Amino acid sequence: MLIRHAPDLTDNDVTDHGLYLERRTLMAGLAGVGLAGVGLAGAAAGEAQAQQAKAGLAFSKGFSTTEKATPREDVTGYNNFYEFGVDKGDPAEKSGRFKPRPWTVRIDGACEAPRTVGIEDLIGKNKLEERIYRMRCVEGWSMVIPWVGFPLKDLLASVKPTSKARFVAFETVMRPSEMPGQTWNTLDWPYREGLRIDEAMHPLTLMAVGLYGDVLPNQNGAPLRLVVPWKYGFKGIKSIVRISLVEQQPATAWNRLAPREYGFYSNVNPAVDHPRWSQATERRIGEFRRRETLPFNGYGEWVADLYRGMDLKRFY
Repeated sequence: MLIRHAPDLTDNDVTDHGLYLERRTLMAGLAGVGLAGVGLAGAAAGEAQAQQAKAGLAFSKGFSTTEKATPREDVTGYNNFYEFGVDKGDPAEKSGRFKPRPWTVRIDGACEAPRTVGIEDLIGKNKLEERIYRMRCVEGWSMVIPWVGFPLKDLLASVKPTSKARFVAFETVMRPSEMPGQTWNTLDWPYREGLRIDEAMHPLTLMAVGLYGDVLPNQNGAPLRLVVPWKYGFKGIKSIVRISLVEQQPATAWNRLAPREYGFYSNVNPAVDHPRWSQATERRIGEFRRRETLPFNGYGEWVADLYRGMDLKRFY
């Protein structure tokens, strides 16, 4: 397979974080798809997670953009996580009471081997990779984030989906005593998201358990979140407790709240504006000038075929 880089990338613009000095390819587990190149935490939250992150995570190098990674302080301090509040600094400031250990995830629905698995088993029994992905928020800003995780397809394969599994539904934990944003009617809690089964099984779709080499901070979705790099960031549901294989398209949080503004697919598409703002450009956190938004966030070479023949203005 001929590997090409998106036109906005340069081999000389690699992050200096030490862990991220080279372009890498996806490991053998990518099932035949050849791929390559493509504010401050609050004191309470930081202290609560320091013990968990001491040993870091054992991982190999995987898929990477060659763009410079967004500084850690921005990745952990500028977040949308409405379970802790609607301001960008609320997740870091107000997530200190949240307890991401112990943790279990239920995988069920249209499968032959439903199971409940602990986060330690997910981390210990899956081959973790570092993947440096772009993240494009529907609000018009973006980051480049070095995630650590494993392909969602590996987890789904372990429960043996049946022919009725056409979609995958995800659900966030419901703990209003630890997540103060859930005491407000901002969204219909708990937060829910969904993917079509082929999207979920795509090699780029990641279950993230860490970033910058350490376990996920609370404000970034500890201990387990979804990362789908060609979709807007709100599709990346955080603090997941349930994954269900289903036959019908599942209801999702933002689509239920404002269906004209937030479609089920929510692929990054500069040609389809949000009803209240343009999606043609974006502001990379840490940069002054806006840049052009790439279709599918720059991952179209590997994911566009998923939507062949679809009207992407109708299925936005």
